Formats: sequence, C-alpha cells, structure tokens
Amino acid sequence: MKQTLAALMLGLGAVVATPALADDDRPPTAEERTKIEAALKAEGFTAWKEIEFDDNRWEIDDATHTDGKVYDVYLRKDMSLVFKTLDD
Repeated sequence: MKQTLAALMLGLGAVVATPALADDDRPPTAEERTKIEAALKAEGFTAWKEIEFDDNRWEIDDATHTDGKVYDVYLRKDMSLVFKTLDD
C-alpha cells in the first residue's frame, strides 16, 4: 500500500512539474529584444527570424551574418555569444 501511494505521489508530482518546465520557452520582452538585437549586430548579424528563451539561453533562428551565411545563434542571459552553427 505504501509503495502504491508513493508511486502515485511521484506521478502526480511529475504532472504538476511539467507545466513549469514548459514556461521556460518564451519570447523576449521589449527590453530583452533591444539587448539581443544589439548583441547580434555587434557580432556582425544583419537580420534574423525567431528569438526565444529556451534551455536557459537565448536561441536565435536563421540569423544572417555579414559573411553571407545563415546561422542559428545562442546567447547567454548576459547576451554574450555561446556559439553559432551554420543553418542547414
């Protein structure tokens, strides 16, 4: 009986915690967007598509660099570059 109750409580805890994890994905506020765009321009990017906060960092999709290539860019919370990858 105790094992069944413990398993049930664990399962309910996982269900309740799931929405909190989903809240991690979000678009930037107006102030954050201004800082992100300034950081992207400083790194040589001229255009980009979607910006979202996910996995404790900013993810910028399809950012066009002055080298003519398109990258996915990842920034830390302080807007410093984590890394960039060529977009396929």
